[in-house]
Amino acid sequence: MNPPLTRIFIVDDHPLVREWLAALLRQQPDFVVCGQAEDAADALAAMIAQPPDLAIVDLSLKSSSGYDLIKDIAEHLPGTQIIVLSMHEEAFYAERALRAGARGYVTKRESTDRIVEAIRAVRKGELYGSASLLAQLAERMLGRAPSPSIDRVEVLSDREIDVFSRLGEGQTTRQIADELRVSIKTIQAYCARIKSKLGIASGAELVREAVRWSERRRPR
Repeated sequence: MNPPLTRIFIVDDHPLVREWLAALLRQQPDFVVCGQAEDAADALAAMIAQPPDLAIVDLSLKSSSGYDLIKDIAEHLPGTQIIVLSMHEEAFYAERALRAGARGYVTKRESTDRIVEAIRAVRKGELYGSASLLAQLAERMLGRAPSPSIDRVEVLSDREIDVFSRLGEGQTTRQIADELRVSIKTIQAYCARIKSKLGIASGAELVREAVRWSERRRPR
């Protein structure tokens, strides 16, 4: 008897990543790639029209935050499980993704076998992450993880983190507004809240701090 098929939807703003991931999944006889999208709006609309069993979501999307998409999927499609496939390796990002509704977290630097392993684990109802990541999360939950370098940033909301990260990648407020499809006044309001929460006095200082924060989190 053939195993039941798992219908999987891929959300990533890089076409080559989507193609690579789709090719990988199609090698499994019980996986079916039922759709792909590069942004949150198109992904959510397609998934609501034909709900998948599982969605693989990147946190860094051009037109929105992956965290927002995860929350929307969890709200509108409670039967769809979510795995994050991200370039970020830190427990800082994984914890936020899991709180938003994801059930698995895999980094793009891990082996392709890990992605298949994650899907099978999550489909069985398990929470999936690498051993080192789960250990970091446990330490953070117990309040034992070293945190001086990131404590200040952790007070930011998911959307504020998204804006802060984009500033650190060199984007202007206009570029961020265009990509997130909101007004520049909305982005300026986010920046004002970030400065207030982090105790930053000026826009220039905000950008410098965002760049330093982003550089510390780039894969070595």
